[in-house]
Order: sequence, then structure tokens, then C-alpha cells
Amino acid sequence: MAHIVIIGAGIGGMPMAYEMRELARPEDRITVVSNSPTFHFVPSNPWVAVDWRQRGDIELDIGPVLAKRKIGFSAAGAKRVHPAENRVELGDGSSLAYDFLVIATGPKLAFDEVPGLGPASGGGHTQSICHVDHAVDAQHAWHSFVKEPGPIVVGAVQGASCYGPAYEFAMIMETDLRRRKLRDRVPMTFVTPEPYIGHLGLGGVGDSKGLLESIFRDRHIKWICNAKTTRVEAGRMFVTEHDEDGKPKKEHELPFKYSMMLPAFKGVDAVFGIEGLTNPRGFITIDQFQRNPKFRNIYSVGVCVAIPPVEATPLPVGAPKTGYMIESMVTATAHNIRAALDGQEPTKTATWNAVCLADFGDSGAAFVALPQIPPRNVNWFSEGKWVHLAKIGFEKYFLRKMRNGTSEPVFEKMVLKAMGIAKLKN
Repeated sequence: MAHIVIIGAGIGGMPMAYEMRELARPEDRITVVSNSPTFHFVPSNPWVAVDWRQRGDIELDIGPVLAKRKIGFSAAGAKRVHPAENRVELGDGSSLAYDFLVIATGPKLAFDEVPGLGPASGGGHTQSICHVDHAVDAQHAWHSFVKEPGPIVVGAVQGASCYGPAYEFAMIMETDLRRRKLRDRVPMTFVTPEPYIGHLGLGGVGDSKGLLESIFRDRHIKWICNAKTTRVEAGRMFVTEHDEDGKPKKEHELPFKYSMMLPAFKGVDAVFGIEGLTNPRGFITIDQFQRNPKFRNIYSVGVCVAIPPVEATPLPVGAPKTGYMIESMVTATAHNIRAALDGQEPTKTATWNAVCLADFGDSGAAFVALPQIPPRNVNWFSEGKWVHLAKIGFEKYFLRKMRNGTSEPVFEKMVLKAMGIAKLKN
């Protein structure tokens, strides 16, 4: 009998538990460790922030659904991983011994790297949609904002690595303001370290640059690229715009009444600084089989995995780990652990493809980059109302999958359906 411990119960950790349960031997134990008793569907956080969803709509209790699949669960959280001892120290002072460990924690949000960045609960002046707790706070701030509207600054800071939600939230806020007949009272500025609008950390996908610039112009959203956010004060953001060589070009002082800025990510405290396990930012280093090269019974999936930027840019721009990529990591990891249980070498590798549905409130944009790093076999970007409807369907489908404890490859199906719908629309 082997004990397989999974740290993290998000979009990577929960499917990992379900797939591992299907592939593991009947006698093998599986335990999920999380710092929260609930799972929430992160892609719906922008809807929560503008009061289009409530927290309870996108959240479920983890323990009961895992118990139905005979998977153990602890909400004590992982305090520290001890790879040399094959042990995870938990937040309540206890420990879990493991034969195999899968790290699927997601990132630590590095608000501290920009003075004044982040929610008020941490001493900051900007909102966040990275966690449902933050989205609920952002919703309360939105209620106050629409009573006394003013300028909005939205985007991402240098070192961020997931730009789709920033574009989504800018468009969702814009749509909500139009519905409230308040759009004419709200100047909007999009601030990003990307070298151009639509870069997305991927070097662009299809005509993402031209399409997103056109959408921004049509919706009267100004933008600043190659932007380094230096500090945030109450109602003011200080941004240095750089040229294509990375040299400072212009200083901006941007007033705002409401702001949401995505932070940079780094590794969580439980693994940060463990030699041989993480890179300097605390992300887990892996080989082509999702396995750590030094500690070969440790695997990792999701946003906490170390992958290099797609290309050099004037300011740090990280590469995203989209749902399709995470799903592929999960499947490869589950098969490779099963191979190890059978005394065999791993053979399965993830497909490093980027797929995203970005909701714009009443329409949306979808992109498919196969593979993520150019040159690509598929380099496709499309916009239309069908994306908004597909995102709603995706939310409902994924939450049902989590409640039922199934390991169905939802992202693969989503991609095929999305591309099929787009062909019909076009």
C-alpha cells in the first residue's frame, strides 16, 4: 500500500485527487491537504466582484465530496514540506508521511512587492480577484463605487503571469457600468507590463493584439503598456512607462476611485527556499514527467510549477498556466505515479498548450495556442457572444464535475466545442 498526498484543493488539486483515485490501486491511500475547507471556482471570481454571482454559487465543501470517493482530507494546511523525510508538516502541528507527494498549491500572491498593492485587509489600496475572499471584498467596494463613480485603473503589475483575468475584469466592469447607465462617468485605464495589448504572456495569439486594441478603443478604455507599477497610495497609482529597451520613458500618476491590479506570483511558504525543489521564486522545478529532478517521488501540477517566459520582454512578463495545460499536467502525473507504483518508469508528458475563454460580460474572447511557445500548430483567437455563453456553461459543468467527483477531461471537450461553435459563427 502506498500513501499519495496532494497539497492543494483547487483547479489542479481536486481533479488530481479524482484522477489518482481512478488510477491508483484499491489499497492505496490518497489524502488531500488544503488551507481551506472549501473549493471555489476561481474563473468566476470576476463575476462575484461585480455582484453577478454570490460566493455560495461558486463554492462547495471539500470534505464530503472527497469522502464519497474514499479520499482523505485535511483542512489544516501545509506548513512545510520535508522532502528528505517524505513528510508534510501541517498547520495544526501534526504531520503526514507520504510515498508520493503532488504539489498543487497554486501561488502565493506577492502583493508586498509593490508598496500599497492589494486589498485593504492587508494594508493595500487595490482590489483583487485572485481568491474568492478578495472577490467578496471587491464586491463590497463595487457597491460603494457605483454610488459615487469615478476613474478606474485595472490591469496587472510587473512579473504577473496570468493576464486573461485582468482583461476579463476590465470588460466585465465596463459592461456592468453600461447596464447601470454610469459608463459616461467612469474613465478607464488598463495598466500592464505586457509590451503590447494582447500579448497575454504568450507573445500574442493570432491577432489578439489587433482585436483587443480594437475592443478597447470601441469601449473607450485607454492603456499603458511596458508599465511598471512603482507604488499605490489611496486613490493614486504611480506607474513608470518603459521603452522597448526597458528604459524609463514616462512617469504617470493615475487617479482612481476603484482599482484592481493582478499581482506577481511566487511559491507558497511551505516549499519556498527548499534547495533542489524550487527555483528562486519558489516555483516547483519539474522534468518532462511533472517530477522533481532531485526528489523523484514529488510531482507538481498547476500554477505552482516553474516554467520560463515565452520570450524576453522589456519588463518581466510571466507565462500563464491555463486550465487546459493544468488538466494535461494532472493526467500525466496520475499515469506516471501509477507507473511508479507498478515499478515502471514514467512515460506520460503534458501537452503544453494554452487555451482560454475570457468573458467580457456580454461577449468574450477565446484563444488557442498549440503549443504555448511559438512556432505553433494552432494559433487561433476569436471574439463573440458565444464565448460569454460558453464560459457560463463551463462554470456549471466544472462545478458539477467537482461535486460528482469525476475526472472527465473537461478542458479538452471545451476546446473542441468552442472551436466548433466559432467555425459555425464565422
